[in-house]
Amino acid sequence: MDRAHALSPEVLKGIRRGVEKESLRVRRDGALATTPHPAALGSALTHPHITTDFSESQPELITAPHATPEACIDELTRIHQVVDRALRGEILWCASMPCGLPADEAIPIGQYGSSNIGRMKTVYRIGLSHRYGRRMQAISGIHYNWSIPAATNADYFALIRNFRRHSWLVLYLFGASPAVCASFVAGRAHELEPLTSGTLYRPHATSLRMGRLGYQSDAQATLKVSYNSLESYGASLQDALTRPYPPYEAIGIRDGDGYKQLATSLLQIENEFYGTIRPKRTIRPGERPLHALRERGVEYVEVRLMDLDPFLPVGIAAETMRFLDVFLLHCLLAESPPDTPAEIAALGRNQQTTATRGREPGVKLARGAREVPLAEWGGQLLAECAPLAAALDAAHGGGAYRAALDAAVAALAHPDSVPSARLLRAMAREHDDSYLRCVLALSHRHAEALRAAPLAPEVAAHFARLAEESLAEQRAIEAADDVPFETYRQRYLARDRLLA
Repeated sequence: MDRAHALSPEVLKGIRRGVEKESLRVRRDGALATTPHPAALGSALTHPHITTDFSESQPELITAPHATPEACIDELTRIHQVVDRALRGEILWCASMPCGLPADEAIPIGQYGSSNIGRMKTVYRIGLSHRYGRRMQAISGIHYNWSIPAATNADYFALIRNFRRHSWLVLYLFGASPAVCASFVAGRAHELEPLTSGTLYRPHATSLRMGRLGYQSDAQATLKVSYNSLESYGASLQDALTRPYPPYEAIGIRDGDGYKQLATSLLQIENEFYGTIRPKRTIRPGERPLHALRERGVEYVEVRLMDLDPFLPVGIAAETMRFLDVFLLHCLLAESPPDTPAEIAALGRNQQTTATRGREPGVKLARGAREVPLAEWGGQLLAECAPLAAALDAAHGGGAYRAALDAAVAALAHPDSVPSARLLRAMAREHDDSYLRCVLALSHRHAEALRAAPLAPEVAAHFARLAEESLAEQRAIEAADDVPFETYRQRYLARDRLLA
């Protein structure tokens, strides 16, 4: 994208951002709530703003795209207030790494009704549980969806390549998962250190969620997905969606009348691909996401590496969104050479280093053939972002983007100020180093604040209508099914439905 065009006030004011935010429902004592998705919130299958992620116990809150970070935070806050008021004796866990978890099989999988599409969603999650275990799926985070007017497929893929090169800086600045409850790694090999009874950590970690214990997969590590073009990305994804994978063939698709997964390929469906950022296109009913991308091109990018900020009631701040706007604009406009398998491997190592050791004094990352200090490289990137922050401030008025960038510069110089360090400090000062006690206390504080804040009667009425309409829509979908589930599954997964 031409730099002068991209930085024009009209284009910058046309940037849109939206959020998908996951959390776990927990009882007031911090144990996982295994109750059904609250009926007052409507249908998790069809509600436009409130659904569930992997687990029935894992609400996902979805905003519309917004012209400003403040408008996005306002809507996310309203949805939070509606959800909090519907919970009975439960609250939302405010951190990315889970609460104390029961046995794996006791973590409830999301339920979406008796329709074919609803059963597809549940069987897909059953497949995830067989492939990765339910604990990993209980991790929560925030997806930041971002678009800019007139961007082409090539522009978005250039952005994605640069984001993958530099995303370690986002992990350093906003990672907030340096510790976990010991129940999360029960029976698994790990490199964590004991902090206190029931709590494990890495002393300089930023985001264990994005490290080897989080959303990682040995099977997916074999994928060498190229982001050099929509064509190369689509070819990589199609191969993973259609090539049988022997360990998953061993699981099988059915066990009697029950389903164990949707398919035996490396990926069941597109959503299973765990990337830090993904190209996205809004899909039509029943459409495959890869087909939508190939036919109509990239509509926006989905940033997937943001931890929940446990110190904030809705998990993210407007200032953080402003930094992401600046950072994504930099990724779009900086030179973005093609990626290579060797570079992709090095980027993975940089992500692991930052996730587990990002605040370690003098820590270094691979930059081409050299190793450079994280702080030095980060300082260069932030300096390059300064003109972009100035352009955004000129377009919107005020100095909020410059302030967000200044906060990032300060955080780079003071590792003890980033959320991962603040969480460890709060655990030590107030909760005897206990991860569970600290996050539970913060979760109660946020729930009380959200419930104490006024919710306009017209907003409450609007969401009550959405809940009723979503339940009616689910019933209509169920009544309209005219083929057996197995026929539906086979049709949906047919190879030709991936093509443009």
